[in-house]
Amino acid sequence: MKVVKRRKLPPKLAKAMEYIYVILGAFIIAVAFNVLLLPNHVASGGVSGISTIINYLTGWTPAYIQWAFNIPLFFAGVFFLGYQFGIKTFVGTMIMPLFVYLTSDWTVWTHEPLVAALFGGVLVGMGLGIVFRGRASTGGTDVIAQILHKFTNLSLGICVALIDGFVVIAAMFVFDIESGLYALIGLFATSKTIDLVQVGLNQSKTVLIISEKQDEIRHAILYKIDRGITRLSAKGGYTEDDRQILLCVIAQSEFSRLKGVIKEIDPNAFVVVMSASEVMGEGFNL
Repeated sequence: MKVVKRRKLPPKLAKAMEYIYVILGAFIIAVAFNVLLLPNHVASGGVSGISTIINYLTGWTPAYIQWAFNIPLFFAGVFFLGYQFGIKTFVGTMIMPLFVYLTSDWTVWTHEPLVAALFGGVLVGMGLGIVFRGRASTGGTDVIAQILHKFTNLSLGICVALIDGFVVIAAMFVFDIESGLYALIGLFATSKTIDLVQVGLNQSKTVLIISEKQDEIRHAILYKIDRGITRLSAKGGYTEDDRQILLCVIAQSEFSRLKGVIKEIDPNAFVVVMSASEVMGEGFNL
């Protein structure tokens, strides 16, 4: 049987596709914000949630509020986190408020808060998942979470939860407790949809890698992905040659980046990905 290899996109086209992912994802998030979340006062975390609260209190345009937060936060990320912030993240940081501004007069889809929280959360999660596939982010409070993660012993997940939790609590005070509960529903729907778009419903993946370029891949995982890696001794079933397998466990948000790194170094690498239902240890604090 003839094996058909998947054609690899030319580097320029692959890079262009990453920008398309960022733009498309940002557009989906902006639409969800204007037609579902904002009109129903669902402040489900992040800068968009902050802009919902401030818009209610002051009447200021949400897009301007988001720019006012995103731009300084982006430069703070560059200063404190360095290489993790690139041009694609800057594009996401700037273009999402632009789409929020351009879609601000779109017809509201529903005035039922529960429906808005569920479907708004799903659309935001879909948009963020697509942006992550473009190896970027939309900036915002995620930058604060990453800075806290870098300078404290808290896991990134806890830092994100703290920031989003603060926004939800603020929504409870500004609107009412019911609005805060709807925001929590929206956050849950967003997180699950991101998982689905990225790598499925599990948050962590166990990855086994067999490659002729193990040293390069090991170095990239250690210093680009910032994850630990283990060498496993094995023997080829057909050739009976001694060989080694690289094993690492990664978070769902790192999966697209890991795939890109492996393909860049060795397109012919044999990679097996398995769901990890629970992971305990350094870098995976539960």
